[in-house]
Amino acid sequence: MRILVIDCDSLRPDHLGCYGYHRDTSPTIDSLAENGRRFTNYYVSDAPCLPSRTAFFGSRFGIHSGVINHGGVNAELRQRGHRRNTNTSTDGYRSLPTALRDVGHETALISPFPQRHGAWHTVDGFDRWIDTGERGFESADVTYPFAESWLDDHATEDDWYLHVNFWDPHAPYDTPIEYGYPFEDEPAPEWPDQETLEEQYESYGLHSAREPPVWDDSLPRQPSEIGTREEYVEWIDGYDTGIKYMDDYIEKLLDQLRAAGVFEETLVVVTADHGENQGELNVYGNHVTADDKTNRIPLIVHGPGVAEGVDDDFYYHLDLPPTLVDLAGGEVPERWDGRSFAESVTDGESDGREYLVVGQGALSAMRAVRWDDWILLRTYHDGIRELDPVELYDLAEDPHETTNLARDRPDVVRKGLAMLDQWVSERLMEVAHDRNGANPEHERAPADPLWEVLHEGGPFQGRTGTRWFDAEEYAETLRETGRDEHAERVLEYEGYVPQDVEGYLDGEDIWS
Repeated sequence: MRILVIDCDSLRPDHLGCYGYHRDTSPTIDSLAENGRRFTNYYVSDAPCLPSRTAFFGSRFGIHSGVINHGGVNAELRQRGHRRNTNTSTDGYRSLPTALRDVGHETALISPFPQRHGAWHTVDGFDRWIDTGERGFESADVTYPFAESWLDDHATEDDWYLHVNFWDPHAPYDTPIEYGYPFEDEPAPEWPDQETLEEQYESYGLHSAREPPVWDDSLPRQPSEIGTREEYVEWIDGYDTGIKYMDDYIEKLLDQLRAAGVFEETLVVVTADHGENQGELNVYGNHVTADDKTNRIPLIVHGPGVAEGVDDDFYYHLDLPPTLVDLAGGEVPERWDGRSFAESVTDGESDGREYLVVGQGALSAMRAVRWDDWILLRTYHDGIRELDPVELYDLAEDPHETTNLARDRPDVVRKGLAMLDQWVSERLMEVAHDRNGANPEHERAPADPLWEVLHEGGPFQGRTGTRWFDAEEYAETLRETGRDEHAERVLEYEGYVPQDVEGYLDGEDIWS
């Protein structure tokens, strides 16, 4: 089987036409969805970049692998210990590319990601890794020639797996200026409105409306702050333009398959490593929570034997590796956490999970439960932004997570908390009984890595002492901009959220 996985960094599904977006950002991806299978409730188990791709290539939850952070002890895999063999490609923890190589596939990764994050374990099993060289700041015109060259050499071969990583939707929004402004005459999304922007501007937080992730003030597609609708339009145009530019180069890849006469025989997958908040929870251009907009990603599958249609069931992104191995006729490793949904892909049968628990440990420390129309956020360290210990949103009525219903619906909150407790208990019990993706041989195996992150000082990109944040400096910035109350909260708590959930649900001020 020929397999092309197109991995689009920071791509949220609701900015694609096939997911209902009003702008024409993605005609190529939309055409694949029209004649393929589209998944609407597909979530990364662990966000953002390093935890997500670790979970994907190994098909293991971060609570089992240990990788949930971007620095510190939980940015490294928990090693196999004394059970490690001389050749790890034959054990139950082997990677997705290894499992495909076992059934005769040539495997290749085109991505700067292993170098950007020191994620050498993600190269495991690839016959060839091609580093595109700009550490995630390259645009599609830089990435594409590497993929073009590889396909020139291998497209007509029978069995291969090519994983191509595009970065254009990731901030900074720096699409080549000669590409122009394709959306300057099209209306931007109506939300956030001016009232929302003004409220967010007076609040605080890393990557918020007042302090969006802008590292270079000279970039023409990124305003330095987002306090007005005009600035928001400029900001979101930059994001959407990156998507459209990338989509153009995805079309080039597909054209190359067509020219080689193998397009209809190739399984093409379009997905992402995480989504992107664009105002939700007062976060812009980043992926810092475990909410719907950070953890929900697109999945479109097109190719031979794929049942056309839409699947609304719940799936983790780590369920895709066993699905691909099944479709390729391989054997799914016994130590994977993922569950194959190949029957959905080929027969259109519902094959999802009852609910999902997703997490974030790099820019905040939190988990979320996703079921029915609900998402419940459970926050332990807010990553220096205005979050409560529990937040409940009805995504059907409130897709941008503007109205926290936790105090109005404590019954739903408690149901979500019970599911969260069940999920954590089941994963840690798997450690105790040496099942699925657990690795009980590691010296820290019984510990939940989220609590290790908290013990270490909090998420790597939201704690004092790293190059990402200094509490005293940020508090001074808040005071200089008239936000003294927020400065005091930052200094007193340094991101750690009070955990009196019952008091919070009863309406108490748990911050006083």
